[in-house]
Amino acid sequence: MLLCDIGNTSYHFLDGELSFKKSVASFNPLKMKEKIYYISVNKKVNSELAGLSNWIDLSEYIDMSHYYDTMGIDRIVACEMVKNGVIIDAGSAITVDVVKNGRFEGGFIYPGVVAMQKSYENISPALAYSFNFDLALDIMPKNSQDAISYGYLKTLYSEVMSHKMPIILTGGDAKLFKKIFKDAKVDEELIFKGMKKIIQRADIC
Repeated sequence: MLLCDIGNTSYHFLDGELSFKKSVASFNPLKMKEKIYYISVNKKVNSELAGLSNWIDLSEYIDMSHYYDTMGIDRIVACEMVKNGVIIDAGSAITVDVVKNGRFEGGFIYPGVVAMQKSYENISPALAYSFNFDLALDIMPKNSQDAISYGYLKTLYSEVMSHKMPIILTGGDAKLFKKIFKDAKVDEELIFKGMKKIIQRADIC
């Protein structure tokens, strides 16, 4: 079974246990002849794939009434995989979604690590620090690096922990945030697992 999670810059494939990426800018989906089950947040790619019978859009097999209209399909698929928990997808942006008893309760979007570091640097070159993920969030900082790290991480930490639910981390920076959310489960294939669940539930394989 060939799965593909399409973002703004890359096609992320999973072929069995083999994971690989192709650039949206250079990859030609017409070259793929096998059946591919996909999700996509890329409107341009969506229009290119619409006429290809071997590319199966899994969004058509989800009850979207449980979610809001502009919610990314990657977030929706992750929520479909979780019965109770807070899902943190730590990528270029950080999305946080709450699922209770299998129903999406709401969520929010937070700047990713690189984006937030650049925002501090744009304020002043004196704030051009990387974040300290080993920071103790129960102690007020006494240096500039820890001060910006605390401002960024403590806000996110406090909101997530307020829900008092299991935490699932996914995305490229999941292991970094594991340092902050020490009891969280890291699942780098959460979205692909959600895609498999949708395929099985819809019996379309």
